[in-house]
Amino acid sequence: MKIQRQSLSNRIVHALTAISIFGLFFTGFGQMPVYKRYMLNEVPFMAWSADYHITLWWHYLFSVILIGVVFYHLTYHFLRKEYDILPKKGDMKHSAEVIKAMITGKEEPPSEKYLPEQRIGYAFIAFWIVVMIITGIIKAIKNVSGIDMSLEALFWTAQIHNLGFMMLILGVIGHLAAFLFKPNRRLLPAMLWGKICSCYAKSRHSQWEEGVQQSKEVLKHHGGDEACNNYKH
Repeated sequence: MKIQRQSLSNRIVHALTAISIFGLFFTGFGQMPVYKRYMLNEVPFMAWSADYHITLWWHYLFSVILIGVVFYHLTYHFLRKEYDILPKKGDMKHSAEVIKAMITGKEEPPSEKYLPEQRIGYAFIAFWIVVMIITGIIKAIKNVSGIDMSLEALFWTAQIHNLGFMMLILGVIGHLAAFLFKPNRRLLPAMLWGKICSCYAKSRHSQWEEGVQQSKEVLKHHGGDEACNNYKH
């Protein structure tokens, strides 16, 4: 008894964003001579990781992918007027209530399609991705022949880029840590195959009108609401 939660477009965007960010992390660390110091370059097929020029061009490639994905993502949802992932008033308080309920095992307050902490996490990661893109473009421009930038501008650009790098790492860790809570693990299949359990949607996301309606339609063919009587997160 499944209903659609994530479109193919969302799943592709999520996958490409994850791949490009992890690629940027790996190649970003490669700009410091970290891999040579810890002999990662001596691992079979990893000799390239200690080559500054190779890691730089891979960094540029992943950057282009990320910028393209961000542009597509924003344009797609703007044209479709889909803003349900954006933070809303009261999300901080609601998020604290949901997390407290998950820790104590008590009943959670009703949620919409996205949990409040998902919306907050999205905004946090999105903000630092934008910071990384802007500062990254500036850092790339200064490598173009004939373009000179002040040392102060280069210094602060590098510092902000490095800060964004660290904050993005924290954001990704927080995003993954959310799945330490058992109720959140039922959301994983949606990012792989697009669907979640209709009973889960009806129970935990009761303020998601479209999802609740889909769930009711599905449950009509499986014994109605009684089919979810013994359901637990």
